Amino acid sequence: MVIDVHAHVIAPAELYAYKAWLLSSRGAHGRGNPQVPPERLRECAEQNIAIMDSVGTDIQLLSPRPFQLMHSEQPASVVRWWIQANNDLIAEQVRLFPQRLRGVAALPQAPSLEPAEWLDELDRAVNELGFVGCLVNPDPSEGTGYVPPMGDEYWYPLYERLVELDVPAIIHSAGCKNGRESYSAHFITEESIAVLSLLNSRVFLDFPTLKIIVCHGGGSVPYQAGRWRAARLHPRLGEGSVLRESFDESLRRLYYDTALYDPLALELLFKTVGPDRCLFGTEKPGSGSARDPNTGRDFDDLKPTIESIAWLSEEQRKLIFEDNARKLFSRLDDTAR
Repeated sequence: MVIDVHAHVIAPAELYAYKAWLLSSRGAHGRGNPQVPPERLRECAEQNIAIMDSVGTDIQLLSPRPFQLMHSEQPASVVRWWIQANNDLIAEQVRLFPQRLRGVAALPQAPSLEPAEWLDELDRAVNELGFVGCLVNPDPSEGTGYVPPMGDEYWYPLYERLVELDVPAIIHSAGCKNGRESYSAHFITEESIAVLSLLNSRVFLDFPTLKIIVCHGGGSVPYQAGRWRAARLHPRLGEGSVLRESFDESLRRLYYDTALYDPLALELLFKTVGPDRCLFGTEKPGSGSARDPNTGRDFDDLKPTIESIAWLSEEQRKLIFEDNARKLFSRLDDTAR
């Protein structure tokens, strides 16, 4: 079985018309509701299933499109309503195809809200909608301001609830408004900062059962691992000494998806953190849905790419394709509500 832990919803245009309405009114006319006809919802879900079938994916975990999350917009009520609408739409698609789809929630991470104020939507998504995890944006300001890094106690209310619910957080940056980088570049920047902040903090001492998956292979961290090994042991820098372990040991406190689209990068990830810490994730359809002239397949058709890595054993491939996801997502087999 192939479980894709990193996929985003294919939504009808009516959902994004609702977003435009929220932004233009800034909440002055209340919450309103997306006007999505049931047949349009089914068409989009069927399109998603057809893509899965074309590449041999059995189950996909769907979350909202991160660059659409508009966390930094104001007022916070607009952000909350938009996040709820996305989660509700995903729940409906899961209801239509409960054997093929599972939900991963976005949170209302408006910078004006404290993390404790995000938790009601996490509770609703998990306990009422049957979602199996959540996305976490490490920079809810979307490049416009300062948010404490993920090793800071600012994030502790979220970590406490994730442990209570036994659901993983998937670190995935969102939009970017700072003008210096695209949102795709911002993903890698913020995910790298998040990894280093978490591994140089007390988080895993205070929350030893916390489950965190980092998208896009951990940002730049595996590629730069030699620098962080040295920094951990440097007599003056001493970064991460709180954990009293090597940087490589710390790396294995996290999990990583495979949305890298390059066989050499995937090999480096597997060799750096181990196949037992990697989960099959494609973000298909998304930025990798372009034809690779060398293979004739889309870059995000990753199953054949991973299968082509000769030194991986069948057991290791099974860990990546299925077993690691089942280990982390304890609610994966719950009946969709």
